[in-house]
Amino acid sequence: MTEEATITDEAIDRLRQRIGIPEPHPVAPHYVRPDVDAFRHVAQAYGDDNPLWSDESYAAASPWGGVIAPPPLVGGDSLIGEDEVTEVAPEWRDLMRGDPLRGVHAFYAASAREWWRPLRPRRRVRRRNALVGVLDKASEFAGRAVHEWTGQVFQDEHGEILSAQYRLMVRTERAKAKEKKKYDAVAVAAYTDEEVDRIDTQYAAEAPLGATARYWEDVSVGDHVGPMVKGPLTVTDMICWHVGMGMGLYGVKPLRLGYQNRQRIPRFFHRDDLNIPDVMQRVHWDPAFARRAGNPTTFDYGRMRETWLIHLCTDWMGDAGWLWKLDCEFRGFNYVGDTQWLTGVITRKFRTANGGHAVDLDVQAENQRGDVTTPGHATIILPSRHQSGGVVLPDPPGGARNLTEALRAIAEAFADGSAAPLR
Repeated sequence: MTEEATITDEAIDRLRQRIGIPEPHPVAPHYVRPDVDAFRHVAQAYGDDNPLWSDESYAAASPWGGVIAPPPLVGGDSLIGEDEVTEVAPEWRDLMRGDPLRGVHAFYAASAREWWRPLRPRRRVRRRNALVGVLDKASEFAGRAVHEWTGQVFQDEHGEILSAQYRLMVRTERAKAKEKKKYDAVAVAAYTDEEVDRIDTQYAAEAPLGATARYWEDVSVGDHVGPMVKGPLTVTDMICWHVGMGMGLYGVKPLRLGYQNRQRIPRFFHRDDLNIPDVMQRVHWDPAFARRAGNPTTFDYGRMRETWLIHLCTDWMGDAGWLWKLDCEFRGFNYVGDTQWLTGVITRKFRTANGGHAVDLDVQAENQRGDVTTPGHATIILPSRHQSGGVVLPDPPGGARNLTEALRAIAEAFADGSAAPLR
C-alpha cells in the first residue's frame, strides 16, 4: 500500500448502516451440546477447580440444584452457539460486502460480558451475531480512531436467553509505532527460589468460597477481593487453554484439515524457517514467530486474562452468587514467564431494578513488573439474608424474549451511550 489508509466520514457511515444486521459467525462452535465433561475441560483450561462446574453430587446440593456451566463457556467467541442466521439476507449483501475501513490498523482492545441465566448440561445453544456499536473516537496516538463493538447473544434450546458478549476492535489510522520499540525493552527475568515459593504459597491459600454463602449485608464499599495469582505463564498453560477452549476464531486445525483451512484464509499462514506454512497464531508458542511479529517473546491471549478475572469473581462470590457483568481492557502483553496478580475492590453496593442485591467491583491483573495489563469492572449479585429463594437473576436487556430482541436492545443501548461496557 503506497498511501496510508485513513478513516473517513463515509466509511463510518457505511459501518453504522451495518449495526444490528445479523450475519454468520466465522467458525462453528467448539461445543454443540456441551456436557459436564465440556464444563470441566473449560474450567480446567483457566485453572478453576470449583466442583460446582463438574461434580454432579456436589452441585445437586447447591442453590442451582445441579451442575451449571462456568461463565467463560457461556459465550467465549467460538465456544458455543449454532448460528441462528446462517447467511446474510439478500437485501443486505451489498452493504455487508468488504471492509469500509480496509487497510486501517485494527487491534483487539477489550471485551465485555453479561450473563442472565445458567447453562445446564447437554443443551444446544443458538447464537446471533451483529455489529452493535460504531463509536468515533479521538486517539492518543493517531488523529482519529473508531471503536467497533460486535455483539453475540446466546439462547438455549428451552428458550432461556443466557448471555451476551461484546468484542471491541479499535481501528486507528496508524499503528502505535507498531508498538515494537515499546516492547523491545521488555525482558522477563528469571525467578529466584524465593519468588517461586511466594507464588506457590499464594496458590496454596486459594480456594473457591463454594457452599459458604457470602451475603450482601456482610460486604461493604472498599472491601478487597483477592489476591489471586496466575503464572508464571508457560507454553504448557497455553496448551491446556486450547484443550478446553478450542483453537479460536480462525478455526485452526491439523494436517488435512489445516490444509483446507489454509485454502480458506491463506493470508493467516506464514512460512517458518523450514519453509512450511503455519498459522500466525503460532506467535503464542513460538518465540521466533513472536519476534517476527515485533514482540520480544511469546505471549498469551487477552481472553485468558478475561477468564482469570472471571475466576477471581466466582471464587469470591461463592456458589450462591451470580456473576452478572464483567468487562476488561487488554492494555499490555502477558509474556511467557510473566506472573499476573489479580485483585479487586468493591466500589458500589446497590439494589437492581428487579429487586436483586448487587455490588460493583473494580478488578485488575498486574504483572510482576508492576504493570496493570488488564483493568476491568464486574457486577456480582449476592444472596441476601432477608430474601428467600436465592439470588434474583437479572433480566435480559429490554426484557427481550428472543435473540432478535436482545440484539436490538443492545444496539440501542450502545447508540444512546447507556451500554457503557467500559466504565
